[in-house]
Amino acid sequence: MAEPIKVSMTEDGIRLARWFGRHYPSVNIGELRKLCRSGQIRINSRRCRGDEILKSGDMVRVPPGATSRIASEKPKRTESGERFSMRDLENLRTRIIHDDADIVVFDKPAGLATQGGTGIQKSLDKMAAAMFPHDKIMLVHRLDRDTSGVIVLAKNQRAAQLLAEEFSGRDAKKEYLALLSGNVSPKSGIIDNFMVKGRVISDDEADELKKESGVRAHRAITKYEVVSHLPGLVSWVRFSPVTGRTHQLRLHSAFSLNAPIVGDDIYGRCRSSDCESAAATLRSFIDNNNLFLFAHRLSFKHPSTGKVVTVRAPLPDFMRGVAKLLELRTE
Repeated sequence: MAEPIKVSMTEDGIRLARWFGRHYPSVNIGELRKLCRSGQIRINSRRCRGDEILKSGDMVRVPPGATSRIASEKPKRTESGERFSMRDLENLRTRIIHDDADIVVFDKPAGLATQGGTGIQKSLDKMAAAMFPHDKIMLVHRLDRDTSGVIVLAKNQRAAQLLAEEFSGRDAKKEYLALLSGNVSPKSGIIDNFMVKGRVISDDEADELKKESGVRAHRAITKYEVVSHLPGLVSWVRFSPVTGRTHQLRLHSAFSLNAPIVGDDIYGRCRSSDCESAAATLRSFIDNNNLFLFAHRLSFKHPSTGKVVTVRAPLPDFMRGVAKLLELRTE
């Protein structure tokens, strides 16, 4: 008889039949029930029927004739078309910052899409839904695929509604850290302008656009502070966005501060000789293509208690290493 298999935290609350479907897809439901009736499959040494709900830490005894486990190694296509494995889910679970009955907060890695869609192989919302199959996982705000850091998801409709209102109403407080190519002057301030279709425009341009074509530009407000810098090379900046427009910090860095975020392949084209010189120097010792924008801290009212919750994540390794190399103060 094969060694029993321990149910992981990611699979807490899953039914035995579904667990078998993940790990032993060659065993159909009829065969599963027959193996249970004959005592060849047991949970914690006890006989089972096949519809039991498993808990984290349960030991499932599997007959040696079953096809070897593949779910932890080979991604399986979900109903939404995404492909992620149990190992992917286990890795994501290690990035949980906070978890309770209403919310779950992740330290999202760079490169993982927040929301699923056409052509998306892995997304945070779909993976979180698989991780918490008995909750109704819903996004209440978003991070760009290339942005890493703190993001909160609701586990039920009530929590989602309250949090969505808080985020849209500017009550939630966000703090980002970023490495910008070049100098930033002045060293602190508030950027207040308008955005439309991936462009930053002035108040007059926004008014003219609305008059001529009826297109409404969106106001974008960002507070910023230079934490440390290397003259002529880089600036380590703390951003506190007041509004939440698409690519707001990336656009404000590139066009309002004239210092694009390092690794920004959309708005990162330099517009001055100083920026180009800094970018060339950076490319000589940065060995990755990551976007150096990190959602560091998030404060919001808990949907059940009403108390302010503040969550934060540690700097990702690729940002910490460069900051250390350049001897930059990060906070």
